[in-house]
Amino acid sequence: MILTWTRTVAAPSTVRMTPARTGASLALAAMLCVQLGIAVSVGLAERVGADGAAWLRLVWAGLIVLVVLRPRRGSMSGRAFRTCVALGVVTAGITMLFMVAVSRLPMGTASALEFLGPLSVAVLRGRGTVARLLWPALAAVGVLLLTEPWHGGVDLVGVAAALGAAVCWAGYIVLTQRVGDEVAGVQGLAVSMPVAGLVATGVVLALPGSQAMGSLTWEVVLLGVALAVLLPVVPFALEMVALRRLTAAAFGTLMCLEPAIALVIGLVVLGQVPGPAAVVGLVLVVAAGLGAERSGARSAEPGGEGAPGGPVEPACGVGDELAAAPR
Repeated sequence: MILTWTRTVAAPSTVRMTPARTGASLALAAMLCVQLGIAVSVGLAERVGADGAAWLRLVWAGLIVLVVLRPRRGSMSGRAFRTCVALGVVTAGITMLFMVAVSRLPMGTASALEFLGPLSVAVLRGRGTVARLLWPALAAVGVLLLTEPWHGGVDLVGVAAALGAAVCWAGYIVLTQRVGDEVAGVQGLAVSMPVAGLVATGVVLALPGSQAMGSLTWEVVLLGVALAVLLPVVPFALEMVALRRLTAAAFGTLMCLEPAIALVIGLVVLGQVPGPAAVVGLVLVVAAGLGAERSGARSAEPGGEGAPGGPVEPACGVGDELAAAPR
């Protein structure tokens, strides 16, 4: 009797890129572009000032958006147009204040402080007393650990600029949702981004001691173009595609990791080594963001989710609020 041994060899498994995995990869790529753009902008700020670096990015981004999207007259009401203009003003505020912050603070610290803006909006929209108290308290402890005021070496101007950017980001969230409710497609961006460029130009011209105009060279101008593409044009496109493949909750969870990514990019690109307290503080802020995101969904409008025969409106928590927000 002859015994024959056979062996079954399993074919190597391949990772299948599902829509969720593709969306997550695109969202992470967008966050990397944002933080790399900020890190490069820090180097540019050493040549033209923080206001100059933000101004170059906003002006070129406004021109690119103007050419590509071509805002159409009559595509929105007068009220919607005024909302888009206000959105452009706060967009300029976010970008310019945050550039001041990262020129004075480590990237991870500045990003975590700025993150308090969308976190506050999500908390205010949260459900239940516990959510309204727990997440702000957790974030407050995180901020204290990030800034370490008991050491007396905190840069108050940098902290104030980051918190100012947070306030602008909160306003950006509210205005973006109003624009999204009133304006079709990306026509709101076609108005708001050029307005942001104009506002930044006015600030640079009016700011005493600004070195932006006097430091312009062809090299600096071209670097500004490249930065405008890296941030915000490419991240905006990536985030919009990612949002079509992810739920709002999944996208929000991913975007809450951005302060941690900022810390890593600051370490690798700028050599900013965080202390143990800063790392713990950043983790607490990220945790507060995750918690607020899960309890801060936007209420469905009449005819929206849950309405018989109505369209399903995605929840709009921290995730959607972070989408395409300029940094």
